[in-house]
Amino acid sequence: MAQRRHLVGGGLMTGLVALALVAAGTTTAAQGDRDPQSAAAINQLRQTVERQFEEVYAGKWRGVSRVRQQQRMWMQATRKYPDFLEIGLDVWDNVYDWHVAFQQPANMSRLTDGRYVMTFTFTTLILRPDQDPGFVGFAFDADGRNP
Repeated sequence: MAQRRHLVGGGLMTGLVALALVAAGTTTAAQGDRDPQSAAAINQLRQTVERQFEEVYAGKWRGVSRVRQQQRMWMQATRKYPDFLEIGLDVWDNVYDWHVAFQQPANMSRLTDGRYVMTFTFTTLILRPDQDPGFVGFAFDADGRNP
């Protein structure tokens, strides 16, 4: 059975491809005659779809975005993903929900000292329930050296 998000996403992509093919066909038929209104309308449609996707992703996955921001900063400094990153409870839930929504395996466990950990793109996230729920700490490596 097809899932709703596949049908909606597939329909959107089919419509955009059809629109692009129609636009390409009219420019081919006209052999070089460019319609600035058509090009502007297509460009505006593309920008609207991109903006909507960015707004939904940034709003819904704010915790994931903040974790990725710390990973990118560490990556730029060391040329590798960080080993560890401490996060608050809201960010933890947001990352877990991201795993569920995108059907990715959530590799979670509990350490011998009682702390909860979850793997997210080569980085082990450590839950810090004693911190602010939106807390995202600085990345660090297992050997304790910072860049």
